[in-house]
Amino acid sequence: MTPFGEKMRALRHERGLTLKEMAAALQLSPAYLSALEHGKRGKPTALLLHQICSYFQIIWDEAEELKELAGVSHPRVVVDTAGLSARATLLANKLAAKIGTLPEETVDRLLKELEKP
Repeated sequence: MTPFGEKMRALRHERGLTLKEMAAALQLSPAYLSALEHGKRGKPTALLLHQICSYFQIIWDEAEELKELAGVSHPRVVVDTAGLSARATLLANKLAAKIGTLPEETVDRLLKELEKP
């Protein structure tokens, strides 16, 4: 699941909406919407993001948060380490190899470290 998919699902559940209802309102297939929620599709387009914000009637800060989450929600990330140090390349490769097995506590700790200025 992506951060965007997780937030979209939470918004849908908070409002008591089914995936089928939301898909019909947005003129999308339920399968596509499900894939978007589960991170099996890339980040939404700007138009779809606007439609989702309108559908949930969210504006300002909440809409901006959803846009930011969409920006960091591509499920297939490519890290280009060309021109970086050998250690940076090593880090990227080790992270790619182990990301699926890291405990949530470790993921949280790494995110905290990376969010520091």
